[in-house]
Amino acid sequence: MKTPLPFRVMSKVAALSLAAAFSLPAAAQSAGDNIVNVGWFHLYTDDSSEPLRQTFPTPGTNAGSGASVGSADTLGIAFTHFFTDNFAVALDAGIPPEFKLKGEGTLASRGQLGTAKQWSPAIVAKWYFGGANDKWRPFVGLGVTHVWYTSVQLSSSMQALAAPVPGGTASAELSSSWAPVANVGVTYNFNKNWSLGMSLSYIPLDTDAYITGKTAGGTVISRSQTNLTLDPYVTFISLGYKF
Repeated sequence: MKTPLPFRVMSKVAALSLAAAFSLPAAAQSAGDNIVNVGWFHLYTDDSSEPLRQTFPTPGTNAGSGASVGSADTLGIAFTHFFTDNFAVALDAGIPPEFKLKGEGTLASRGQLGTAKQWSPAIVAKWYFGGANDKWRPFVGLGVTHVWYTSVQLSSSMQALAAPVPGGTASAELSSSWAPVANVGVTYNFNKNWSLGMSLSYIPLDTDAYITGKTAGGTVISRSQTNLTLDPYVTFISLGYKF
């Protein structure tokens, strides 16, 4: 039995429509998409510090003292959700990098003063230029991060300065804070699922350091403090997967 003409026409239209759908480029980043990026964070600090000030037992300033903070590297992870083809919000995190504090000025002879791990997860709103099917998609972003520190350790040379008695020890605390994040970057889309991301962020950031010296029995014999300006620039090179 021969198929009626209307059904033959409808079949051909459906086949053409299906072929056209498969020939369209798959959107690389569009509304509703989620992307996970894994890669390398490099943190370079544009740092400075105030002189070390003793607040107990006798207030005073160690004139000419200072410290510098070295750069750090760590594994970075980012999760991005696209609310439209151009607007997205990203959560940036990763393994906390370890920063090393080095003495400057009158503290230079003491070498490394201590180490600390920095936690700084950030939420960043981003605007992607171009269309969802573009290979190259530059973007700008603005967000906020909450920064705190763990594993704060003073070197033996700094311990000797803060607790200069037999069996004395010293500890340090770094203040936490909120800070804005400015972000620029570009994404290159290999195909509908895989992409390469490159970005640069700037975080205006400082922290107060509090140092306490104690005797072997735990009696406080000194308290000192200073302010460290970190202002890190953070580069992030990563591989992204869309799902």
